[in-house]
Amino acid sequence: MDLRSSTPVAFLYVSDRERALEFYRDTLGLTLKSSDGFGDFIDSGAGLIRMTVLPERAGGPHPALGWEVDDVRATALALKARGVAFTIYDGMGQDELGVWTVPGGGAKVAWFADPDGNVLSLSGG
Repeated sequence: MDLRSSTPVAFLYVSDRERALEFYRDTLGLTLKSSDGFGDFIDSGAGLIRMTVLPERAGGPHPALGWEVDDVRATALALKARGVAFTIYDGMGQDELGVWTVPGGGAKVAWFADPDGNVLSLSGG
């Protein structure tokens, strides 16, 4: 058994299936792979996102899912043009778009939420 050659699956819980599908498929540009009576599999490139409906679901304060990208700022600008609002946290020192540069200047991170409040992130250069 070698898990390194297997497809990882992240689990997200949403309260409104159609609204979540619209966000992940239409806004983020990901592909719906399959659906069943319990939820949906979204192809995120290197892995899958399993979305399951929990009607009373409310997102938490910490990131649930993120993507490592080559250029955080360019990706954030592209997503902003598609309607994504980036979160600016008090005292973090993020730029006007919401991009935070890690002390020392190496990596960058930007956070945003899906319609259910699941915190998502972009990280990289």
